[in-house]
Amino acid sequence: MFRQKPNSGKAHVGTAAPGRPAAQRRTFFGSISLVSEHDSRKTGLARSLSKLGYCSRSQAAELIRAGRVSLNGKICRDPETPVHLTRDQIDVDGKPIEKPQKIYLMMNKTRGLVTTASDEKGRETVYSILENTNEPPPWVAPVGRLDKASEGLLLLTNDSEWAARIADPETHLGKTYHVQIARVADDELTQTLTQGIRTTNSDILRSRHVRTLRAGEKNCWLEIMLDEGKNRQIRRMFDALGIEVLRLVRVAIGPLQLGKLQKGTFRRLTDEEKHLLEREMIKRVTKQKASAAGNQTAPKRRKKRSRTSRKN
Repeated sequence: MFRQKPNSGKAHVGTAAPGRPAAQRRTFFGSISLVSEHDSRKTGLARSLSKLGYCSRSQAAELIRAGRVSLNGKICRDPETPVHLTRDQIDVDGKPIEKPQKIYLMMNKTRGLVTTASDEKGRETVYSILENTNEPPPWVAPVGRLDKASEGLLLLTNDSEWAARIADPETHLGKTYHVQIARVADDELTQTLTQGIRTTNSDILRSRHVRTLRAGEKNCWLEIMLDEGKNRQIRRMFDALGIEVLRLVRVAIGPLQLGKLQKGTFRRLTDEEKHLLEREMIKRVTKQKASAAGNQTAPKRRKKRSRTSRKN
């Protein structure tokens, strides 16, 4: 489990950063209230620890039930106890929780790792990559998932609001995959993938974009872009078509490319990469809202009455 190292220079929960009014903070959308609309409401104690980037919600619940967490000076054993993040003081093992530095990581996940903080079956998780370094980062959470058999680009952060925006389907951040399948693709297959496939549970799954990268005699590599992000979407699409997926690698999220990051390693996002993602999200959301507004204000055409109906 990764935790933020104590730093007396950080602002404690419920205090404002030095030199800035308590009612304001900066985000990439501009200056807004100290907490988001979600943070201004009360949340459960376990969720609050997770939102503060201390640990996962399940780990927080274990700490709370063990009597290691106090709220405003009193031990609390109920993970669902309501907390106001801007007013209440949370301590773990007698030490106040400080607002952590926001961390944004990209990882090249290898096959065989589970994208979770802890696995009930004892399988190795993506956190093994974070631990395999001289300076492990504070606790971070995966943004979305890659299943055990998949590999490639995975984002991790302790900024829960940023993670929610990245994962929100409304942002329509395209996710690009390189997929090896056990057959050679033709125009009919690529057209089927973009038009949509009905699965066994009646879901209709489609790709935004499909193209062939290279092909052999019995298999080929496709580049597939999705903007729906449904659970195991690509594998379910090919399962419905009776086609085996041999490898599945995520190579991009929006404009962010996996690039030359080696397998089983991670690094911090640069400021430029983070801003690039944020600008793309704003552009996508703005475009979607404009489209929705246009559909609502578009005048409805009156149907012309036939001569027969006029006579009647």
